[in-house]
Amino acid sequence: MTRQPAPKAAAPQSGLWFVLACLALATTGCSSTSGEAGGTPGGRGGRGGGAVHVETTPLQRISVERRVDLSGTLISPDQARVSSEVAGIIREVPVQLGSEVRVGDALVRLEPRELMLALERAESALRQVEAQLGIERISDEQPPADDQVASVRQAMANRDEARAAFDRAQQLNGRGLLPTSDRDTAETRLKVSDANYQAAVDNVRSLKASLQDRRAAYQLAQKKLNDAVVKAPVSGSVAERLVQPGEYIRENTPVATIVQMSPLKLRTAIQEKNAGLIRTGQTVEFLVEAFPDKIFQGKVAYVSPAVDQGTRTFPVEVLVDNLDRTLKPGFFAKGTVLTRVDQNVLAAPDDAVSTLAGVSTVFVIDNGKARQQAVTLGARKDTAVEIVDGLKGDEIVATTNVNQLATGTSVQTGAVPAGDERGGRRGGDGGRGRGDAQ
Repeated sequence: MTRQPAPKAAAPQSGLWFVLACLALATTGCSSTSGEAGGTPGGRGGRGGGAVHVETTPLQRISVERRVDLSGTLISPDQARVSSEVAGIIREVPVQLGSEVRVGDALVRLEPRELMLALERAESALRQVEAQLGIERISDEQPPADDQVASVRQAMANRDEARAAFDRAQQLNGRGLLPTSDRDTAETRLKVSDANYQAAVDNVRSLKASLQDRRAAYQLAQKKLNDAVVKAPVSGSVAERLVQPGEYIRENTPVATIVQMSPLKLRTAIQEKNAGLIRTGQTVEFLVEAFPDKIFQGKVAYVSPAVDQGTRTFPVEVLVDNLDRTLKPGFFAKGTVLTRVDQNVLAAPDDAVSTLAGVSTVFVIDNGKARQQAVTLGARKDTAVEIVDGLKGDEIVATTNVNQLATGTSVQTGAVPAGDERGGRRGGDGGRGRGDAQ
């Protein structure tokens, strides 16, 4: 008997569920009726009832700049770490960190006294050799011929005299007028004079070889004296000042670093898929963190013919004018390279495109009906977006209330009624916002 009341309690619970189901059906009917009347914002109203008011526009034709993204580092194309070629005590350093220098400007001056003494000694040795060869002044002229040197001329004269004496003695001896011993003596004198002549010629040739050595030593001493002033080999700015006055430095000691400031190079690497697009002379626009509101420009100067197998990129160098010294070597740059400009590109207004879950669509209006069409998007320009695929170009697309449309929805084009204009535009913006968030 304790189990009999349970079936009596089940009846009221079933009745409650029945009432809730009726209320849900009633609410659904009300929502459906409301949608048919004009459509709630954000819903798909108008599918089975009155027409949705939309504004329409034909597709556009625009010009699109094709760009390839890049990022890289600005470097100096010509950077020199200048060293002293001679040893000595530094007397003066006329440049400071950041000083602008030109080719030939003095960076460091060494004490020249010791180098001047070395030059005078080399000059003295050179003058001695030139005097023996009959050269009157230090010059680069060729030494005289062997038979023009005084010592050779004297030996030649002695040889000719001895030969003439030997010829006379031989004639007299042949006629019995001169003893044979005297003829032999004349012959010996001829041989000695001939040997002296040959020795004089050899000595002159040795002096000529020594002349080249003494001239080289003199020129080297001159160069070292000139090198006492270390000069800038390139134009640019002093990036490092490595020595101070009073220091003693040895040969090949670095004294300063100079970097060229204009033009600079933007060194970057571009993905291999863009290898067929990048060419020399193309314009590059980029930004740097130090000047985020200023766009800098350059030109593609060098393109590597090879692709790095590890990164699948190829190096590219861009020359950037930097006359005002705004940019500095080492800046990180991020920008694009303009590869080409395509004309007559099919495009639609941003308002006409909705994107959901990565799928972009537009609503084509044809004979008072809406038709949802999937499209492939390309580049954007101002308020238009390129249509790569999905449309032919002669379609009319809706630009407002696109979130209230579906394929087959009846539409009314033209001006939106005053009472519906605010809600309709808000609904259209909401549809785009949902797509952008995706």
